[in-house]
Amino acid sequence: MILVTGGAGFIGANFVLDWFRHSDEAILNVDKLTYAGNLGTLKSLQGNSKHVFARVDICDRAALDALFAEHRPRAIVHFAAESHVDRSIHGPVDFVQTNVIGTFVLLEAARQHWSSLNDADKAAFRFLHVSTDEVFGSLSAADPQFSETTPYAPNSPYSASKAGSDHLVRAWHHTYGMPTLTTNCSNNYGPYQFPEKLIPLMIANALAGKPLPVYGDGQNVRDWLYVGDHCAAICEVLARGKVGETYNVGGWNEKKNIEVVHTLCDLLDELRPKATGSYRDQIAYVKDRPGHDRRYAIDARKLERELGWKPAETFETGLAKTVGWYLGNQAWVDEVASGDYRNWVETNYAQRA
Repeated sequence: MILVTGGAGFIGANFVLDWFRHSDEAILNVDKLTYAGNLGTLKSLQGNSKHVFARVDICDRAALDALFAEHRPRAIVHFAAESHVDRSIHGPVDFVQTNVIGTFVLLEAARQHWSSLNDADKAAFRFLHVSTDEVFGSLSAADPQFSETTPYAPNSPYSASKAGSDHLVRAWHHTYGMPTLTTNCSNNYGPYQFPEKLIPLMIANALAGKPLPVYGDGQNVRDWLYVGDHCAAICEVLARGKVGETYNVGGWNEKKNIEVVHTLCDLLDELRPKATGSYRDQIAYVKDRPGHDRRYAIDARKLERELGWKPAETFETGLAKTVGWYLGNQAWVDEVASGDYRNWVETNYAQRA
């Protein structure tokens, strides 16, 4: 069995679903079920005895110890995190609590479990920490892409809290010998993403006839990674990654935000045309995010060179799959877009109009 934290969130749930498509090994899925965690995403696993769900906060050491003692996992894949920059600006305390304190508590519980294993199981154990490219800060247009040796320079409460968790994982390897692995990924997109992030937000607003809010001048650049490709990369790192190493996971798809929105509008014009005009007519430029990083870009050559991984999807094929999924799963979107979510959107975007 492996233990997955945050396995009801966007990337974690996609990982769990992908895992069971390719493996019959059990998963202990640990998730606090905050606003971004949704068991509805995992509905297809109901009745699957190999998917064991535990509603547990990773800051709860006693609950973690009990889970380790009962299930004895051979590996941990740690997704659980607060992950939205805008939310971190409005309320940084939750990000420090979950991303820094939670990772510390999980590391200590895992270290106790790892120390109790026999020599063979101890050598085979892995703690894989899933992080972000945002820990590296911002790039100019002329800068080279982020590599695994790029110095950390986080600029938001979110990225600072993730940087802190990365440093803890590194320290637990170097100090205690914990067999850790870290991945730093670029912007994920795909099915089951909570509709506060750019792509699902634009799809939802477009279909509802609402403005499509684009921060600043729309020229901020991100490297887009289809979530299925990210899950495949994590499986490779978990299986064959070198202990103590960090691997960057990117999609080789640098796009300006406004390019992403234009492409989305064009796809929706084709797949779900309006009665009149284009979805591009709904684009509205709004006040920029404080401290908005200008460009992220990942150099994923180490992962390809050492483990043979590279993304299967282009931005165009991945986005077409994503838009098709959202058009076919409106009930899921309606379910997660609760009153709390609507209140958040109003809080974040009303002040930027």
